Amino acid sequence: MSQGANASTGVDASRHPTRLALLTESLAAAWNCVVGRMLFARIQAVIGTVAGIVSVAGALFSVVQFLRPTNTGELVTVVQEAGSHRAVTDAAVEVLSADNALVATLTPDAAGRVVRTLREGAYVVRVSHPRYTAEERHIQVLPRQTVEIRATLRAGSSSAVDRTVSGGLRAVRRALHF
Repeated sequence: MSQGANASTGVDASRHPTRLALLTESLAAAWNCVVGRMLFARIQAVIGTVAGIVSVAGALFSVVQFLRPTNTGELVTVVQEAGSHRAVTDAAVEVLSADNALVATLTPDAAGRVVRTLREGAYVVRVSHPRYTAEERHIQVLPRQTVEIRATLRAGSSSAVDRTVSGGLRAVRRALHF
């Protein structure tokens, strides 16, 4: 007899599966169907959760924009060295009101950038550093608008005392022909 033949019936088992084999096959098919549906349900749940989170985040963003005060704008100041355009990180950026009251004194970040929210109105922005000539700008801040200033500092002193002493020395040298 062949190796796959059933001894009691003389039937080849490879051609005629037994009830146990049929039952095992149907259980495996049912199991695959259940697992496949569970996997699909899990994927569907993840997609639904992500969609919900994105919807809530969008709604919160809209509410925050709506609640933001309407009478404020933003000042962005970029402080650079003339010629090299390298950031000047240790400069002082002073924001003054129209009547010269100090509103804020700011220091640029590593990129030479300063960002400040200001109420609507006229301001004077003064950028100074001991090794550079000071720069001053008059700006108008409008609601929900951004005003950007690029301050390019040139070599020379920004302190009034240094400028006075240097000017005095130049006058003496000219007078004495030095």
